[in-house]
Amino acid sequence: MIKLLKYFRWLDWLLSILVIGIIVLQVWLEMELIEYMGSIISLIQSHAHGMPLTAMDLWNVGWKMILIAFGICASVVVVNFLASQIAARFSKKLRTKVFKKVNSFSMEEMNKFSTASLITRSTNDIKQVEQTVFMTLRMAITAPVMACFAISKIIGSSVELSWTTGIALLIMILLVLFLFFVAVPKFSQIQKKTDRINNVTRENLTGIRVVRAYNAEKEQEEKFEVVNKDLTKTNLFVNRVMSLMWPGLELIMNGLTIAIYWVGAYLINVGTLEYYTMVTFTQYAMHVLMSFMFISMLFVFIPRGVVSGRRINEVLSTKSKIHDGNVVKSQTFGEVEFKDVSFKYPDAEEYVLKDISFKVNKGETIAFIGSTGSGKSTLINLIPRFFDATEGEVLVDGEDVRNYKLEDLNNKLGYVPQKGYLFSGTIKSNLLYGNENASDEDVELALKVSQSDFVKKLENGVDYEIAQGGTNVSGGQRQRLSIARAIIKKPEIYIFDDSFSALDYKTDKNLRKALKKYTADATKIIVAQRIGTIIDADKIVVLDEGQMVGYGTHEELLKNCDVYKEIALSQLSKEEL
Repeated sequence: MIKLLKYFRWLDWLLSILVIGIIVLQVWLEMELIEYMGSIISLIQSHAHGMPLTAMDLWNVGWKMILIAFGICASVVVVNFLASQIAARFSKKLRTKVFKKVNSFSMEEMNKFSTASLITRSTNDIKQVEQTVFMTLRMAITAPVMACFAISKIIGSSVELSWTTGIALLIMILLVLFLFFVAVPKFSQIQKKTDRINNVTRENLTGIRVVRAYNAEKEQEEKFEVVNKDLTKTNLFVNRVMSLMWPGLELIMNGLTIAIYWVGAYLINVGTLEYYTMVTFTQYAMHVLMSFMFISMLFVFIPRGVVSGRRINEVLSTKSKIHDGNVVKSQTFGEVEFKDVSFKYPDAEEYVLKDISFKVNKGETIAFIGSTGSGKSTLINLIPRFFDATEGEVLVDGEDVRNYKLEDLNNKLGYVPQKGYLFSGTIKSNLLYGNENASDEDVELALKVSQSDFVKKLENGVDYEIAQGGTNVSGGQRQRLSIARAIIKKPEIYIFDDSFSALDYKTDKNLRKALKKYTADATKIIVAQRIGTIIDADKIVVLDEGQMVGYGTHEELLKNCDVYKEIALSQLSKEEL
């Protein structure tokens, strides 16, 4: 939690100092109010003993008390306003920092933190930190200031009443410590269990179609019930333990009031204590207990804030394995080369790719084919540096991709993922992800090349609203729009990760024909399962269990690569081949 304070701005520190000053003023005014209350009681007591008392005497004290009361009220309002402003701005900055940090993560860091956990840390945890900052500014400063003022007022006034207050204070401290050590260890469990419930909820919503198709609603409900019951059980335990605090504190404070009046009545009776002293002592004693009650409230918020702050700091302090290189000004364009590249996932023992070497020049098309799990998608993911090669070099335009700034590298690439993903917004806004300065003509041409004629039939055309993830268009339409998004970018190198799988053969053929014409000067890297999609490629790489078992044209591979021939014959007849 303390480590996060480095994100406080100078204005936040300045306002925090101002809050401290106003709180000191507020507490001083409260002490003065008690003093004036004692003065009125003293006047009334003197009048009872025969001293004259006029309305002016009461008014002289009364109007000062009214002003002080308004001052206290104004101080509380200002402190609450400033504290909420500081806490809200701090949480806003943390959300921005976490969002930017997550955007910089490679796939390795994304796998380290689950998506559900990152969502919890960006929302629930930051909210806990915000509440902790507010409560700390409001109470962590008020409590010691109030305690110091009140104790200084009661010291020396009555030894007997001071002992009574001290005993009550000791009982309160023991109660708070007991609750603290019982409940605090559960706070970190609550956040982790919130992660799990978010994960189950997200999984169910993402796979809702599969759930319904297999009538698996009951299984999902049971899975949710397990994590929900676990979180509820922990929350109930913490809430039940903490619910003992308020009745306990109320009992102690009311008990102290009774004890002070009982002891005070005895002392007044024997003539060693004045009545107004007992009344003011009671008020000061209540302020002492209230200051410790504020501290006990902080014992509820601060541990949760510390746990949440630690979880946020884990994200912010995690260093991405993918770092920017220097600016590269290469003389070649559209050239991709793998030199003895091997790759294995972090903490894995076996290699996913082993000794991969090939080269593709500007304007050429290279395709990758192989059985499921052969490493095709993993291989092309090394080009945009979703992962870095474990061994060997991946070169783009003659330079190792690790030497590029990520922005410069990504500007060279037009990437179309295996699962076409669209963002909430219009079709046009999704296409402009590729090039925000693209003209309407560029948009129209990209839709034409990608065979996205269906857009014209939609209501509002390119201004048609897309749901998050593109769930209101078909899989084939998502793929074509994703391809159009890459076309608008006009990159040097196109990467198609099985991006034609949802298209029918006719659309696939027309799309490849249009791409070949429109992107003649660009390099095309294609991962595909269908022979028909890659049959015209300049070079084809055949992968099997992470190794290259074939390299050449379609005709060459039919003659000298058994794996390729087996795949080809499983899809097309000899006559078609």
